[in-house]
Amino acid sequence: MKKWNGYQKGVNLGGWLSQTVLTKEHCDTFIIESDIENIRKMGFDHVRLPVDYELVQDKNGCFIDSGFVYIENCVEWCGKYGLNMVLDLHKAAGYCFDAKQKEAGLFYDEELNCRFIALWTEFTRRFGRYADRLSFELLNEVVDEADNAPWMALAERTVKEIRKTAPDIKILIGSYLNNSVTTVKHIAQPFDENIVYNFHCYDPLLFTHQGAYWLEDMPRDYRIQYPMGKAEFLTAAAECPAKISAYEGEIPENGFSAEYFENIFREAVETAQERDVMLYCGEYGVNELADAESAVNWYRDIHSVLDKYGIGRAMWSYKGMDFGLSDGLLGCITDKIV
Repeated sequence: MKKWNGYQKGVNLGGWLSQTVLTKEHCDTFIIESDIENIRKMGFDHVRLPVDYELVQDKNGCFIDSGFVYIENCVEWCGKYGLNMVLDLHKAAGYCFDAKQKEAGLFYDEELNCRFIALWTEFTRRFGRYADRLSFELLNEVVDEADNAPWMALAERTVKEIRKTAPDIKILIGSYLNNSVTTVKHIAQPFDENIVYNFHCYDPLLFTHQGAYWLEDMPRDYRIQYPMGKAEFLTAAAECPAKISAYEGEIPENGFSAEYFENIFREAVETAQERDVMLYCGEYGVNELADAESAVNWYRDIHSVLDKYGIGRAMWSYKGMDFGLSDGLLGCITDKIV
C-alpha cells in the first residue's frame, strides 16, 4: 500500500475555525503562531484544519475575504515551521455531520452542488499553489448510506474542477457512517493518482466517548477502562443506556488489543492495496474523561496498527473540544501518545 509521506503523524486544530461561534476575538486568539510552533516541537509532521463554510462564504454564496485570512495564516505558519496541512471542509452549505446544525439538501440540490464546487474552486485559486505541503479534504463525515452515491458523484465533479488548476494536489475522500473504516470499500474508484482514502476511528466508541454529554442518554459519570475482556465489555455495553454503536466489527475472544484494530482495519487496507491508493485516518482519539492509563493503552494499540501499514493519521484534537492534547487529561501523557 502507498505510504503518504509527510502526513504520518498529525493533529487536528478542531474548534478554531469550525464547531464554534466564529467571532473575530475567537478566531484571532484560539490558535496563534506559537501553537503551530509548539505542534512542530511535539513531533508532529502536519495539522488538519477543519473549517466551516460560514467563515468564508455567506448565505448567498459570496466569499468573505476576512475569513480566508485565517486559513492563509495557518498555511504560512505551517510553512515557516515545516508542517504540512490538510484543509478540511467540516461543514458545507446544505450539509453537516451534526444534524442539530440543520444544514440539509447538499447532495440533492443542484444550486447547493454549485455552491460547494464554487467554494472548492476558490480554495484552489487561493491555495492550490501549495500542493507540495497542502492537501484538500472535500467534506467531513457523510452520515447516511443513502447519501453515499450522490456524494461520490459530487466529489467527482469537484475533483474535476480542482484539477483544472491544481493537477497534483492530494484530495481526501471519505465514505458514509461518519467516515467509518468499515465503509472505505464504498468510496468510488480513485478519480486519479492523487486521491487519498480517508477514514475516522473512535472505536470502541463506548470507551473513547465515555461520559460524553453530546451523546443521547450517555450518563455523564459513565466510566470504562481499556483494555477490557470481551465478556466484561459486552456486559458494560448492555448496561449503558446511551444510544450508540458501542463498537465496530468483532471483538477478539481475548478482548481488546491491537488485534481488534487489525481486524476492523483489514478490509480498508485490502481495498487501498487493490486500488493503489493511500489511506489516512483523519480523526481518532479518546475524550478527556478516560483515565490516563487506559488512554495510553488505547493509543498504543491503534498506533501499532496504523504504523504497521503506513497509514497517515491526525489525532483529535490539539486544544479543547473535550479531547485536548495540549490541555486537560492528554496534556499529562503527551510524551506517551504522540
